[in-house]
Amino acid sequence: MSLWKMLIAGGTALLSVACNTSPPKGVTPVEGFTTDLYLGSWYEIARLDHRFERGLQQVTASYSKREDGGIKVVNRGYNEQKQRWQESTGKAYFTGPTSRGALKVSFFGPFYGGYNVIALDDDYQHALICGPNRNYLWILSRTPTLTGSVKEALLAKAQHEGFDVSKLIWVKQK
Repeated sequence: MSLWKMLIAGGTALLSVACNTSPPKGVTPVEGFTTDLYLGSWYEIARLDHRFERGLQQVTASYSKREDGGIKVVNRGYNEQKQRWQESTGKAYFTGPTSRGALKVSFFGPFYGGYNVIALDDDYQHALICGPNRNYLWILSRTPTLTGSVKEALLAKAQHEGFDVSKLIWVKQK
């Protein structure tokens, strides 16, 4: 295959993931979602590895309303190797009814990826989030740690949905 064809194929594959906002096949976002209860600060407890968070610890995500009806997303984490904080600000919009935990999020340009809330407790204290495929998964909590029973329930849900939880990175929180 020529270099040009490889570049086109690679670019097409990247765009198909970067622009895909649907959850993975067979995974359903939560229903009965209430935006106002979800807003605020969350701690990242665990994630599958990906380049845009690689090496970050003490990761948090903060969600607030935007004037255009969307949600402002601020992700922040400490890069231990570089000895500095890193922050990314993005925007999210619902891909359907606001009562369904299916959103698209963008941190750069016109490219959106899926942000699908696939598990959420009634008190909005713990959440399981996935992207457009099974390579993107996050466990979030309002507190920097989880009880054993909550952790096991979220891991069981993720496994049931086909995610490889053995590859999760457990984020250090202070």
